[in-house]
Amino acid sequence: MTELLKGVTGVLVLADGTVLQGVGCGATGEALGEVVFNTAMTGYQEILTDPSYMSQILAFTFPHVGNVGVNVEDVEQMGGGSETAARGAIFRDVPTDPANWRATPGEGGSLDGWMTRRGVVGLAGVDTRALTAAIRDNGAPHAVIAHDPEGRFDLEALVAKARAWTGLVGLDLARDASTLQAFDWDEGVWDWPEGYPRVDAAGKSVVVIDYGVKRNILRALASTGAKITVVPASTTAEEVLARNPDGVVLSNGPGDPAATGEYAVPEIKKLVDSGKPLMGICLGHQMLALALGAKTVKMDQGHHGANHPVKDLTTGKVEIVSMNHGFTVDRDSLPDAVQETHVSLFDGTNCGIALKDRPVFSVQHHPEASPGPTDSLYLFDRFRQLMG
Repeated sequence: MTELLKGVTGVLVLADGTVLQGVGCGATGEALGEVVFNTAMTGYQEILTDPSYMSQILAFTFPHVGNVGVNVEDVEQMGGGSETAARGAIFRDVPTDPANWRATPGEGGSLDGWMTRRGVVGLAGVDTRALTAAIRDNGAPHAVIAHDPEGRFDLEALVAKARAWTGLVGLDLARDASTLQAFDWDEGVWDWPEGYPRVDAAGKSVVVIDYGVKRNILRALASTGAKITVVPASTTAEEVLARNPDGVVLSNGPGDPAATGEYAVPEIKKLVDSGKPLMGICLGHQMLALALGAKTVKMDQGHHGANHPVKDLTTGKVEIVSMNHGFTVDRDSLPDAVQETHVSLFDGTNCGIALKDRPVFSVQHHPEASPGPTDSLYLFDRFRQLMG
């Protein structure tokens, strides 16, 4: 077993026995999950609070993290802490002190203190380039990240725990990430210098089924003038249609789409059959594909970052988008009634579909772009136009 170096207060222990040693930060204790890397250079607070990262440990490829600090506005999940978002975080350098006007004043604005309060276990001072290369070549490993200021770690027990974890395949995490009761939303996208404005919702009514929705997806929808109601993941199609919406959105979220689909896909089929305009995002895209007869598969590394090139086959344009997913729609399984609308230029995987004869479409990426470029915001307008 690996011998710990002097001064080590944090470790990442992989299921194959590999041990990465460094400086612990954030919360003390242990966190179990799948290790993935994110290539975004900004937006670490939005990334760490994205429910799509539930049961995952996140390695940042950008080496310098922390100088922007944290604030109450950039939290993406609707509620909860690390139990319904990223469990752990890995950095090349120890997070720096905040130096940004938007950071919460005082100690409350530091990334390290915020991670401690949220329960995010952190590890710094490791070779994130080597870790990223290993994930690229071998796939996302199961691991335990641990932080103990005294440097006391039972490495054999941590390896055993990582090996015993069955992984994300077969896990329905959307129920835990979802809201427990319906609520209305009227906050729009951030606007300098006012911040997030309240939107006078005089437009179409939209029901968002929450599988782990991000706040900025709701803000982008609200900024189209839509009147938004968010409902739990387990809401039936009959309950959705009883609200008489002009359109329905299937949100992003964590876990295996096939597992969540056991209860969600039959309801999505009913929504498609209703003729209502329907838009799916990320997990919602994958489950819509399942409802239409396609299949989903686990990816080796997944797509995680704010710099992914995707081609919109309906316009011929290439856009740079934000992505966060570990499963993908098998493009070869798409039935004849489904048109492929977007494709990744990194690896050719499917990134969007639409029904040829109904107002139904979905995309794999996060069009609200928080964080990331705003190339895909047009998709919310496309959805609004479908509602008439």
